[in-house]
Amino acid sequence: MASSSSSSWREGMSSDNIKGLVLALSSSFFIGASFIVKKKGLKKAGASGIRAGSGGYSYLYEPLWWVGMITMIVGEIANFAAYAFAPAILVTPLGALSIIISAALAHIILRERLHIFGVLGCALCVVGSTTIVLHAPQEREIESVPEVWDLAMDPAFLFYAALVITATFILVFHFIPLYGQTHIMVYIGVCSLVGSLSVCLII
Repeated sequence: MASSSSSSWREGMSSDNIKGLVLALSSSFFIGASFIVKKKGLKKAGASGIRAGSGGYSYLYEPLWWVGMITMIVGEIANFAAYAFAPAILVTPLGALSIIISAALAHIILRERLHIFGVLGCALCVVGSTTIVLHAPQEREIESVPEVWDLAMDPAFLFYAALVITATFILVFHFIPLYGQTHIMVYIGVCSLVGSLSVCLII
């Protein structure tokens, strides 16, 4: 029994799922680290010019900020590639690791205090990701491009896409000019809405 379990574990380890897992984990590291590098770049640029929060663009001339941006792009490419090897239900929840990595690096590199709410947020990321993986439904195998098109034209998906796009435009053109400087939830809302749509398209 033990040998058969070990053999099946080895077969799983040699499958494409492992490639997807490695790509997803490396993506989380790159994206999490990119936030720290970009923030250091923003601080450096703000010390010698107008801060980005005050409408300045001096960070565009700061090499460190561009290093952070390139790091994020590499992470996003790795995340996109992971979907080619592993099921979305495995790859998507691992994206939450980037938040934990970013919080840990901010504490170590930027000397920012990790408050109890930060720790609680990281714990909720882990619990949420684990819950999604454990209770996810079986993925449907898609074998042809016409099948993808049929799914994209499904009334439920079209309704959801229209809802997301409408809500995003309302946030961008109405709420960001009014509350963008004081309420971070406006930007988180835009990011979450567009992110949910992009994940649906990849799946």
